[in-house]
Amino acid sequence: MNDDVYHRLASVLDSLPNGFPATDSGVEIRLLKKVFEPDEAELFCDLRLKFETAGQIARRTGRPPQGLQEKLLQMRAKGQILGVQFKGVWVFRMIPWVIGIYEYQAKRMDAEFAELCEAYFRFFAPRFLGARPQLMKVLPVERRVDSRQEALSRERVSEIIEKAQSFALADCICKKEKALVGQPCDKPREVCLAVAPYPGVLDDFDHWGRSITREEAYEVLDRAEKAGLVHLTQNMQDGHFFICNCCGCCCEVLRGINELGLQGIIYTDSAAVIDPEACVGCGICADERCQVNAIEEEDGAYRVIRERCIGCGLCVSTCPEEAIALVNRPQSELSPPPKDGKAWMEARAQARGIDYSAFK
Repeated sequence: MNDDVYHRLASVLDSLPNGFPATDSGVEIRLLKKVFEPDEAELFCDLRLKFETAGQIARRTGRPPQGLQEKLLQMRAKGQILGVQFKGVWVFRMIPWVIGIYEYQAKRMDAEFAELCEAYFRFFAPRFLGARPQLMKVLPVERRVDSRQEALSRERVSEIIEKAQSFALADCICKKEKALVGQPCDKPREVCLAVAPYPGVLDDFDHWGRSITREEAYEVLDRAEKAGLVHLTQNMQDGHFFICNCCGCCCEVLRGINELGLQGIIYTDSAAVIDPEACVGCGICADERCQVNAIEEEDGAYRVIRERCIGCGLCVSTCPEEAIALVNRPQSELSPPPKDGKAWMEARAQARGIDYSAFK
């Protein structure tokens, strides 16, 4: 089979701010073949990062309008593109590999795809996660976080839920991937939340997950916190459309810290501090809660390894002696998240030295 269309698709994906780096082994091409048929790959390359109707796409590209919307809806159902319906009108746009195409394969992933993703991870992660601004930021748990930290500028996970008008829930694809390669996780799997600012937008998202209510979204967050999962979302100030609930053994972002030794790949404006006088050495924080191995025993008590801590607050919320608090990191260590998704893409493209104007 002629691979030219897949190399073109890979080049387009790598030309987006998120990136999709090429390997010597060509594993990324094999991944694309698992997801796209050749004609689907060609159509993807004709799309843009902005939403368009099928008619607009046809006029801009010269493609025949007959059957185009049906084809785009088929690609949406296969998790290849993003399509949403606003007031009865379908609009479509291309999406990056991560966060985007990869996550939308949650229902289609098989063992072969999982093995290919694992092979790509060790090449992709350092290049993808090491770029700035970071892809993800932490949303600390809200229970029992020191009230003296009210001045923190971080968003609260509840604020994202309250701003949203539509919600969907799906299995974590990272957990599914690890299970398919024989390394299952015992943490809850159905914990990936999508949110949207308009009512009904996520009602028809069964190709990825299922529609839920705001109350159910809060229940997911509570279940995740009890299980010791880290709340992560896009590293921007507004416009969030997902909340991941992540474990250190499966999440590819947290694995970047644990397995590849990458530092500073998640934005956080706080860090945990343990009071050695109050700590009784129970070890709950290190053994059961911390997902990035940022707490170690020292002289019968525990201490936080500050450069590894991501400020998630999971250790704070379950310390029986209330010996742990989240504290602000110095302003000199902070680079505030971009305002929104558009600003994030502009900053990321500038940092990578790429021009993605052809896809805007």
